[in-house]
Amino acid sequence: MLSVENLTVCYGQMKALRDVSIEISAGQMVALIGANGSGKTTLLNAISGLVPIEEGKITWEEQSLKGLPPDKVCSKGIIQVPEGRKLFPAMTVEENLMMGAYHPNVRKQVQESLQKVFSTFPRLADRRRQFAGSLSGGEQQMVALGRALMAKPRLLMLDEPSLGLSPKAAAEIFDIIRGLNKEGMTILLVSQEVMQTLAITTYGYVLENGDLVLQDDCKCLQEDPKVKTSYLGM
Repeated sequence: MLSVENLTVCYGQMKALRDVSIEISAGQMVALIGANGSGKTTLLNAISGLVPIEEGKITWEEQSLKGLPPDKVCSKGIIQVPEGRKLFPAMTVEENLMMGAYHPNVRKQVQESLQKVFSTFPRLADRRRQFAGSLSGGEQQMVALGRALMAKPRLLMLDEPSLGLSPKAAAEIFDIIRGLNKEGMTILLVSQEVMQTLAITTYGYVLENGDLVLQDDCKCLQEDPKVKTSYLGM
């Protein structure tokens, strides 16, 4: 479905990613873990067309994404939920959700999509007329996820969806993500909540200073000495 091969991304003279390769199959939920500055967000941004590629290939269903602008990437069903949620606080919940359905490919089914989002997040249906800025952190993350679902994603890329949330709210978000995957959604999950992330994903990649240093089934990564020491505090 998605293949990233030997990807290098530079910011000026600095290499943010060096020769990184990952694969994601349809229906899979894949983890991307690493410390701050390891290149996780850069990889998502490269896939999304937000940063230029220095070397390597990104292919989606055997078609190259290299050089495509973000709107063309989105039109293929590759949708990113950015770190920090990036909502419009002075707009209502429903208005924020509708922003996800801007592309002509999904506008015709906007009401059906909206009802699907409200069935996934009943709390948002109750708050649809509230300003997004008045919601709790967990509710705002639900809006960010719901906005992405309005775009009818085929690959959902989540960047730190539990960042800044209480443990209870974070657990709720992870439950929702697990449920989306069980329904067939293909997901690339970036998170510093390593234990929770590896518990719900099937395969994982570990980035360190722009390099891919480990990859394996998530059960194996949970037992890996480097992962235990560096990310699980064991």
